Amino acid sequence: MNDAGFLKPLLDGVLPWLYVSSWWWSGIGFAGNILFGSRFIFQWLESERKNCLVVPAHFWHLSFWGSVLNLIYALHLDSAPLLLGVSALPFIYGRNLVLLRRSPTQSTVVNAPEPKTTLTPVQA
Repeated sequence: MNDAGFLKPLLDGVLPWLYVSSWWWSGIGFAGNILFGSRFIFQWLESERKNCLVVPAHFWHLSFWGSVLNLIYALHLDSAPLLLGVSALPFIYGRNLVLLRRSPTQSTVVNAPEPKTTLTPVQA
């Protein structure tokens, strides 16, 4: 852990556990990345099942909770570039969850296949 972090002087007195070196922090980092990354696997499986591009509700839940854990882990690492990259994500995915709750459907079909119509000749 780098002792020269830019947030440590501000947060160490309020959140001393944030800068304790422990194997738990690695677990939080792995859990955040697994949650965040698994969303693509579940989205792909759901799209294959429905034979069209689908963004299921659990995609947004995995995005939100994975990004929250990644933000907490980034605070622990106290790295400005990492914090800049992950700080807005929980707010964006949280807003998507609010929109999802207001939505009448819980999944979005992005590219549904065109319905197959058969043309029948008209007899004159």
